[in-house]
Amino acid sequence: MSPAFRIALLVLLALFAGCTTPPPAAPAAPTVVLVSIDGLPAAVVGSGRMPTLDAIAATGTRADWLAPSYPTLTFPNHYTLATGLRPDRHGIVHNNMRDPVLGMFVSKEASARDGRWWGGEPIWNTLQRQGGIAATMFWPGSEVEIGGQRPRYWLPFDGKKPVEARVDQVLAWLDLPRERRPRLLTLYLEQYDVASHAAGMHSAQAMQALATIDAGLARLRAGLQARGLDRTTDLIVLSDHGMADVRGEDIRYLDDLVPDAALQAEYGGQVMGLRAAPGREAEVEAAVLGRHDHYACWRKGETPPGWHFGRNPRIPPIVCQADDGWRVWLHRWPKQPALKGEHGFAPEDPGMRAVFLATGPSFRPRTRLPAFDNVDVYPLLAHLLRIQPAANDGSLSPLLPALRETR
Repeated sequence: MSPAFRIALLVLLALFAGCTTPPPAAPAAPTVVLVSIDGLPAAVVGSGRMPTLDAIAATGTRADWLAPSYPTLTFPNHYTLATGLRPDRHGIVHNNMRDPVLGMFVSKEASARDGRWWGGEPIWNTLQRQGGIAATMFWPGSEVEIGGQRPRYWLPFDGKKPVEARVDQVLAWLDLPRERRPRLLTLYLEQYDVASHAAGMHSAQAMQALATIDAGLARLRAGLQARGLDRTTDLIVLSDHGMADVRGEDIRYLDDLVPDAALQAEYGGQVMGLRAAPGREAEVEAAVLGRHDHYACWRKGETPPGWHFGRNPRIPPIVCQADDGWRVWLHRWPKQPALKGEHGFAPEDPGMRAVFLATGPSFRPRTRLPAFDNVDVYPLLAHLLRIQPAANDGSLSPLLPALRETR
């Protein structure tokens, strides 16, 4: 090979190397919109009562049901969804509870906005700790400063704010300039839960609430599509627990077993947390522990293992659980209405099964998943947002068959 030819060949190779196309960049992480419909039973999906919800289920990913954590109450389960921790670990063990140091926690009062009650790391903090931005619309726990921070955008709960106004606020956050736009947005809708508690889960009020919520979902999807965001946004619709009707006469009184003066009940209904009056511990345990007609009671450390419940110091010494459709009560408490929708039953009861649906670029279409635990939602959110999750009790494994290759 002559020197001139060798030089020409080297020049051509250098030019060719300079024109080589670089490998394609990894696609940007999707935006995630997480919607909770408080109290929505898994059986509503496919019933025809919520056409938009049914369309998401038919075309996206649907789980047979989402298994709630114990107890099947709003604040414990919403914070489990946000942290991936069981209530026994994150500390929100009831909507209303007592702490030996902090005193009383009442879910709709100022005590619930004290960050010392809230353990673990919610997903909005996980995201923002790693450089992202979060926005929350009324999600339980999101208006509390936890670990020194709140979501970038949040609003104090206002039950009078209409569904369409809540949806419009979520869409307005998505209209922000890219550098200020959230990557995680949550939307909380409690209307069905409120109507069911008031008049029963099949009442006209509850059916109207379903229609209102479904119209809100349609408004949200139309807003995403109008902005061209449906191709880059993962939409997850779920619930915290299901619902069951309880008749006023389906009630059992614990003070029929032991005198009222011996009992210090912290809460009652579907779940009763109980302390014995000082010096009467043996009397109370002998009377109430074990199986009774339509309910059962345990020492806090001896509840069924599948509930993962009983270690937290905020749990009273005795836990009583009503059977599906019943309540445990005291005679001195207010009389209950003829019919009322309730939750708080054992998580394995079919009526407590919650909803999980998803659609978007990260999810395979028309995919049916077996039931999985709600602690698995947090690692899913971290995966979708491409962030490192904090320590949690969940696993991504049950969701893998529904996920496209995203990274």
